[in-house]
Parts: sequence; C-alpha cells; structure tokens
Amino acid sequence: MQNKVMTLEVSKYICAADELGRRSGVHFTMGDDFEEYVRITSRLPGKSPTFPNFNPECSDLSPEKAFWIIGRDGEGRAAHVQAMRLDDLSDTSVAEHLSSLRACFADPSIKAGLGSSCICDAPSARSMTGLVAYRGDMWLREDFRGRGLMAFLGRLAFGLAWARWSPDFIYALVAGWYIEKGIADRCGYRHREPHGSVLRLPSHGIDDDDWLVWLTRDDLLQMLSRTSEIDAAWRGTQAAAGSGVMDSSAGR
Repeated sequence: MQNKVMTLEVSKYICAADELGRRSGVHFTMGDDFEEYVRITSRLPGKSPTFPNFNPECSDLSPEKAFWIIGRDGEGRAAHVQAMRLDDLSDTSVAEHLSSLRACFADPSIKAGLGSSCICDAPSARSMTGLVAYRGDMWLREDFRGRGLMAFLGRLAFGLAWARWSPDFIYALVAGWYIEKGIADRCGYRHREPHGSVLRLPSHGIDDDDWLVWLTRDDLLQMLSRTSEIDAAWRGTQAAAGSGVMDSSAGR
C-alpha cells in the first residue's frame, strides 16, 4: 500500500485541502516556531490556553518533531489553529506515554506540578507503538463554524504529517461532545475509545476526561490515496451544517 501512495498523490491531497480552505476564505501557513505559536494562540478570543503538549516551556518541540498550522482570513487575522507532534514510541505505547505524563512534559518530575496524574483506560492505546503523531490544540473562530471546514482541516494535517513523518498512528484526545456530534467522523478519524486520557494537572487548571480517537497507518494511506474524499467529506459536512450541526472549536 505504501508504495502506491506516491509523493505526487500526497501533494495533490494536500493541495486539494488547501484549495478548499481558500474557497472557504481561509489561507493556511505552516511553521515550527512554537514560541511564536503560543504568542499567537494566547491572544485568540474564546480559545482555551494551549496545553503543555504544544508549549515549548514544557515539551521538546524541535522542528523535526512538531509543526503548527494557522489559517487566516482575508484580512490576515487568525481564524484557525492546530498543531501536530511526533513521538517515537517504539519501546513503549501511547497508554504508557500518556500515563507517564511524557505526552505533556519533557521532564514530568520538574514541570508537571503537585497532584498531577493521567490515567489511560483505552484498551487499544496499549498496542499503539512505533512512530506516533499527536494532533491537538484545535480552534476555529466562531464566525467560520458551520461552513464545513472540519471536513478538511484534519485531512490537511494528516497529509502534512504523512509527508514529513509517515507515522504508524495519528491520534487525538477529544471531549465526549466531540464524539456525540459526529465531529470525529467528519474530521476523518476511524477509531475511538472512551477514557483515553483522564488528565489532572492542577497547576495548569486542567481536569479532563477525553476520548482517544485515531487512525492507523493503513487508514491514513487509504485516505491519502483518494483525493476526491476531501471534497466529498466537505460536501457532507456542509449538508450537516445546513441541517443545524455546527463545526466547533475542539481538541486539546
């Protein structure tokens, strides 16, 4: 399968997602300076603070391991942000990575703070190993919700992640309402389990019980081999938006 997904196909996939963004009034840029990213995200109205996963004061976010995407409107104002990071979990698993708090902190013993803990009760997380990409810090400005953007925002990130890293898994941690409203499906995630991260970080004001959602390598390759899926997903999400199901800012 991997040999069938050639560089040209992936490039077409990314370009298709970018073009849909432009048709929706959003122009994307990509970067890897997370100090700049946090400066931008800290000023976005209605956005929760960026979690330690994507804060350079807490995590190792060197350019080869992480990138961010910012979508701007026609006036240059931020309308969307998201970020991705890669962790080599060849000798461990997503479950242990989360439970150890290394998903949030390069050195949990120094940065996590008193009373911090994480429990991962998603069974599949114990078998997720290798090169694993995490997608989070999703935010979409209120006036851009309901336009069907969720259908390709994830797919744009998935294509870029494959082009840079060709990971074995891509996962995210999302609130229950994200599942209930079908946003995980529209974003392209194929699998989900509850209690993926029961996270307590008192010093950061974090107390969450999130679902684990993910794509396997085969899921990702199948998705990237079908450029037409982006437009189909976008049209499906527009139909959902027309029936009153809105895009939302979601994902940590």
